[in-house]
Amino acid sequence: MPGLIVHEWLEQYGGAEKVAQELAAVFPDAATACLWNDYPQNFGNRVVQETWLSKTPLRRHKGLAALFMLPAWRHLEVSDVPDWMLCTSHLFAHHAQIKRVAKVPKYVYAYTPARYIWAPGLDRRGDSRLTRLMAKPLQKIDRSRAQEAKAIAAVSSYVRHRIENTWMRDCSVIHPPVDVEYFSVSKLHELTPAEHDLLGSLSEPFLVGASRFIPYKRLDLVIAFGAANRLPVVLAGSGPEESALRELARTTLVPVTFVLKPSHALLRELYAKAFAYVFPAIEDFGIMPVEANASGTPVVASAAGGAAETVAQGVSGVLLEAFSPSEMRTAADSLTSLSASNCQRQAKKFDKAQFRIAVRNWIERQ
Repeated sequence: MPGLIVHEWLEQYGGAEKVAQELAAVFPDAATACLWNDYPQNFGNRVVQETWLSKTPLRRHKGLAALFMLPAWRHLEVSDVPDWMLCTSHLFAHHAQIKRVAKVPKYVYAYTPARYIWAPGLDRRGDSRLTRLMAKPLQKIDRSRAQEAKAIAAVSSYVRHRIENTWMRDCSVIHPPVDVEYFSVSKLHELTPAEHDLLGSLSEPFLVGASRFIPYKRLDLVIAFGAANRLPVVLAGSGPEESALRELARTTLVPVTFVLKPSHALLRELYAKAFAYVFPAIEDFGIMPVEANASGTPVVASAAGGAAETVAQGVSGVLLEAFSPSEMRTAADSLTSLSASNCQRQAKKFDKAQFRIAVRNWIERQ
C-alpha cells in the first residue's frame, strides 16, 4: 500500500528527524514530502518532495513563513497520488491536502498542537503582538483541519490531553523512537582525536545539558543546577541563545564548557561520563533523557511534561516540581543511589523497535 509521509521540515538532526528516519524504515515504499529539506543527505537515495516555500527565502525564517505554510499545505503537489498520508505535525503539517485530489485517508502523528497558538505560556514565540492577534482565527482553522484526520496519535499522554482540549479529538499514544542500543554501548573508537582531547579535558564529575540553544529548553537552569551543587557544566548543542548562555556562564561560580554541534559518538560519551543529564524543559516528550538513561546516566527533569513519562522517579532519575536551589541540592544527593543498570532498563521501554511495531499496528487497525 504506497503512502505519503509528510513532515513539517527536515533539519540537520533532531527528534523530528529521528522519527522521520524510523517512519521511512517502517514504510519503505512510501513517498516523503515536507515544506523544505535542509539536509537531504540524511535520507540517502530517498526522494523528498518539497513545497514551493523551499524555493523562497522564507525557508530561513520560520516565523515569517508560518502564515504562508497554510496555503502551501492545502495545495501539496506530489508526483503520485498515495493511498494514505501520515503527517508528523508540531505546527501545521496535519493541514496537508493534495492538490486537485478530493480525499486521501489521513493519519496524524502529533508532537503537539502548535505551541505558540495553543500554549503560549510554554513557548515565547506566542508572546509577539502579531501571534496574539492571529491566535484565535488560527485556532479555529487548526481545530477544523484536525477533524480531517482518520486517526491521531500523540507522542505522550501529556500531549494527548492537550489534543483533547484544543483539537477536541481523542487519540492514541505512541512514544517516539530512541536508538537505545546505540547509546548503551561506548563509541570511543568513533571519536576524532580532537573529540578524545575534549573528553579528556573535562573535570569529573560534571553535569550535561544537551539540546538546541533556544529559550524554552531552559539551559540556564542547567547552569543553575551546577552552581547549586558546585559541579562543572557541559552544554552541548547550538542555537540562537548561545551568546546569552555564554554571558550567563561568565558570571556563574562553576566552569561551563560549550560543545557545539557534537557528533553522535561524542554526545554518547558525554552522557556516559556525566554525573547526570539535566533536562529542565517542559517538553512534549523528550528523546534526549531516554538517550542519557540508555548510556547508564540518571536524569534530572521537570515533573511536568513528557519527561515525567520516561524518567522513573527514584529509579532512573529525579523529577522536580521546581528548579529551586534547595530542590536542586536535594536532587543531586538522591542521584548517588541510582544505578546505571536501572537507568538502562528504563530506557529499553522506549526503544525504536517498540515504535516501529506500534506505528504499523496503529495504521493497519484503522
